[in-house]
Amino acid sequence: MSNQDRSNTTKKSTVYVALITALAIIIGSVILGLGGQTTPQEPTTDAAPAVELPNAGITDSNNASITFKTNQGEIVIETKPALAPLTVNAIAALAQKNYFDNTICHRLTTQGIFVLQCGDPTGTGTGGPGFNIPDENLPQPTENNYPAGTVAMANAGPGTSGSQFFLVYQDTTLGPDYTIWGSITSGLDILQTIASAGVVDGGADGAPLTGVTIESTKVTIS
Repeated sequence: MSNQDRSNTTKKSTVYVALITALAIIIGSVILGLGGQTTPQEPTTDAAPAVELPNAGITDSNNASITFKTNQGEIVIETKPALAPLTVNAIAALAQKNYFDNTICHRLTTQGIFVLQCGDPTGTGTGGPGFNIPDENLPQPTENNYPAGTVAMANAGPGTSGSQFFLVYQDTTLGPDYTIWGSITSGLDILQTIASAGVVDGGADGAPLTGVTIESTKVTIS
């Protein structure tokens, strides 16, 4: 093989790898869809009024965790205030006001994208707190850019995060569109057990067969 042939082969291989990575991200975004939706289930697309975001007083020098006590066990999230300060403070402030108490995790996906979605007080996938949080800490468009244990915001487009979030129980590839605000430090095994039971009606995207209710929340700041 000539040097020119080797060069052409190397270039083609590089292009193929880039195309495969891009295709994985596109497929990852398309596979996830309840009722035809193609992203972590979108809250309402109605624009929320411009309001001051709630603030729990967490700074980038704090260590802050949020514990969600569910009927299936406790899930502990270590937040990322240095990377997503607006999101962390908004979610923590909502938790301090018992916003998430007695709400269900309404959506589980088990093919292509592996998440449990929570945070909607209406349990329909369209509810929210009445404000929008700007996007923060978006990942790179790479394979498995939302690894297992990631906690990120659901949204209806850029700058529309509210209260809905998703918990990643297995490495997942998505478009780099969802604010990452925490990591699961305890309870990932609980999520994986919930996921292993599957979705109502035997599908790959819908209400989890094992119902999940957030009974109470606790914010710990140090």
